[in-house]
Amino acid sequence: MSDSTELPAPEKLPAHVAIIMDGNGRWALQRGLPRLAGHRAGTENLRRIIRACVEFGIPYLTIYAFSTENWGRPREEVNGLMRILEDVIDRELRELNEQGVRIRHLGKLDQLPSRIQEKVLSAVEQTRQNSRLNLNVAFNYGGRDEIIHGIQQMLKDQVDPEQVTPELVSRYLYTSGIPDPDLIIRTSGELRISNFLIWQAAYSEWYVTPTFWPDFGKEEFRKALVTYADRDRRYGKVSSKEYEGSHA
Repeated sequence: MSDSTELPAPEKLPAHVAIIMDGNGRWALQRGLPRLAGHRAGTENLRRIIRACVEFGIPYLTIYAFSTENWGRPREEVNGLMRILEDVIDRELRELNEQGVRIRHLGKLDQLPSRIQEKVLSAVEQTRQNSRLNLNVAFNYGGRDEIIHGIQQMLKDQVDPEQVTPELVSRYLYTSGIPDPDLIIRTSGELRISNFLIWQAAYSEWYVTPTFWPDFGKEEFRKALVTYADRDRRYGKVSSKEYEGSHA
């Protein structure tokens, strides 16, 4: 496919894109396939988006792969998602490492099978020195759980209440050292946060598309970046254009 939409100038691109990869199950249902087939198709699409991030020069990508609430899904589906995670690490780690991708896990590992815990930790360690793309995988992650975990750690460290600032709180989150997302993409058209990056998304721009995740390819991603580049990010302040116009 030709590049139908021109990519914005580098300075207008988001440094950090986060994606809620939604719609795998419905994608499979439309095709008369089991839900796990949709999750596998979604995994294949993730490979395309990672490559696009490397090509477009996006330094941070965070993907919402498995939430703390997903444990409530049927056991067969949960077990299947665990197998998919393991398969992805086994099949993709070498290429990701060669592409300069650094993998970081967001969330709790202790609920995952020990074998998968070891593979995740190994992937994190093997790619630690890479810097072309920082891939943050939110697996067994929940925004509220993350904040609670951060508060618990601050209490353990006996942090003086007067010393608590937004910067300090950020350092106690799973995303410590990672810039807040500039753009959050949600596929499948749902209009909710779903417990994702609650603290970090305070001033993120959102892009919601009805496209199911397995069909959200490179060109759809490019359109999201173009839309982002046209936004006027205010961070709670007045737009400079509006201010100038009021004084004209």
